Amino acid sequence: MVATATTSQSRANTRPAVLAILAISAAASLFLFWLIYKHPAADISRTKLPFLPALNAVLNGLSATALLVGYTFIRARKIAAHRASMITAFLFSTLFLVSYILHHYLHGDVRYPIHAALRSVYLPLLATHIVLAVIALPLVLVTFFFSLSGRIPQHRKVARWTFPIWLYVSVTGVITFVMLRLAQGS
Repeated sequence: MVATATTSQSRANTRPAVLAILAISAAASLFLFWLIYKHPAADISRTKLPFLPALNAVLNGLSATALLVGYTFIRARKIAAHRASMITAFLFSTLFLVSYILHHYLHGDVRYPIHAALRSVYLPLLATHIVLAVIALPLVLVTFFFSLSGRIPQHRKVARWTFPIWLYVSVTGVITFVMLRLAQGS
């Protein structure tokens, strides 16, 4: 009876934070969809900060690398090193998000050429990347909340889902960048 009361009390204590994270994540996702699909590009000529897509790919790659390093550390039970790696991955992903927002504010949406090779591969890959990126944001924030607030059992449960989704989003971010650049060059 005591364990059940403690468990339900713990859920009640985390509910406001998790709801706030979900609300912030939903607002961020709606903002990004508006920015990408409705907001007119500020720099139609694409001359301002043209390196942003490449920077985004580098930041995604660094995030994926930090995630894999963090995973190896936790498997080896090196908690402090794991925490440092995951904070590093979070920082790279945060910098990515800032750069991504700036890129889409300036340049708008960049479309894959209709007749380019591998379009039938690119579009499903991009679709899964986008859907899972929307899911990853609240998962990452909730996972960090549980870890930083000392709720390690909850952290472990959520991290089992967060890690592969976050890693997939980071890796496919790099792949979609490369595919788009190759298609634009042909």
